[in-house]
Amino acid sequence: MKRRIAILGSTGSIGTQALEVIRQHPDKLDVEVLTAHSNSQLLIRQALEFMPNAVVISNESLYQRVFEALDPYDIKVYSGAASMEQIVEMESIDMVLVALVGWSGLKPTLKAIEAGKPIALANKETLVVAGEMVTKLAREKGVNIYPVDSEHSAIFQCLAGEFHNPVEKIILTASGGPFRGMTRDRLLCVTKDQALKHPNWNMGCKVTIDSATLMNKGLEVIEAKWLFNMDIPRIEVVVHPQSIIHSMVQFADGSIKAQMGMPDMRLPIQYALTYPQRVPSQFPKFSFDQCLQFTFEKPDKENFRCLNLAYEAIRIGGNMSCIMNAADEVAVHAFLREEITFLQIPELIEQCMSKVSIISNPSLSDYEATDAESREVATELIGSFRK
Repeated sequence: MKRRIAILGSTGSIGTQALEVIRQHPDKLDVEVLTAHSNSQLLIRQALEFMPNAVVISNESLYQRVFEALDPYDIKVYSGAASMEQIVEMESIDMVLVALVGWSGLKPTLKAIEAGKPIALANKETLVVAGEMVTKLAREKGVNIYPVDSEHSAIFQCLAGEFHNPVEKIILTASGGPFRGMTRDRLLCVTKDQALKHPNWNMGCKVTIDSATLMNKGLEVIEAKWLFNMDIPRIEVVVHPQSIIHSMVQFADGSIKAQMGMPDMRLPIQYALTYPQRVPSQFPKFSFDQCLQFTFEKPDKENFRCLNLAYEAIRIGGNMSCIMNAADEVAVHAFLREEITFLQIPELIEQCMSKVSIISNPSLSDYEATDAESREVATELIGSFRK
């Protein structure tokens, strides 16, 4: 039977690539639900091609436009954040792909888990903000979470068949981003356009900037802790500029398993959507003729301070990762609006982490309050960081 997929965030980078995967496998995958925030035109085009049962446009002012376009085709149309959370409970959904950006992915993910839906998770912030809560609920409900991040998908694949063997450490690889090897003096004047030119990956703006600051790798360290129940000292980051080895697992006997492939997000998306099968794809495949040398180096934590901020956040625990995540979202958007410089991103995050109240055992409402407070504090700080 076809696996019926709900794609939360279908108009974003991950969502559109997921639809490419589904387009290649109409015999195995079907689109049941599509959601978007405000890109109504693309949502309408996607719906007319894939004919889902329902769509959600979270920007309520765009509801009428989407409804009028899709009503003749008997596609149900809903709007608002509450609808985004409720739609995942539909009985006809077999799997939920969470491809939303940032904090917005948390509540729909929790609702989907409560409804017993397997999760293909491309929203790392969900586990960064509330990893303990999310993974605890998934265990209670017997729900599997399949990672879509290339690094965590690689770890998941390396652990296949090894779940009873002791793991010594996880090794996350990082490309180093577009500014790898740059001195602080050179980083002082890098531009938004330069930061958005990732050397290997095609990603959305937020993830691309996070990759340039190494915050993306810090978020992945926290995500790996919760996904694989791993102590932070046993999660290592190495820079691998070629981005062919997506991550590695070192076992107690000293053996290291690595997962390799082209830097193409469609591969881990397909693996998550079709697991446990490995189905053929028409995407480019790696050849050793293309890359005869793999190199590795330590991350530059002095000039790219966001990685250490992430380690510090998880060391403190409680709601600190939530504070850091919210501050990062505000800082990245401020950088994209050219209100702060590249090196001011970690400075703003660090100041926010020192100002917002720490809660040792936060509830969901605590996380919501923390997120709101952190964004308010970070936004106020931008004025003192003007370029």
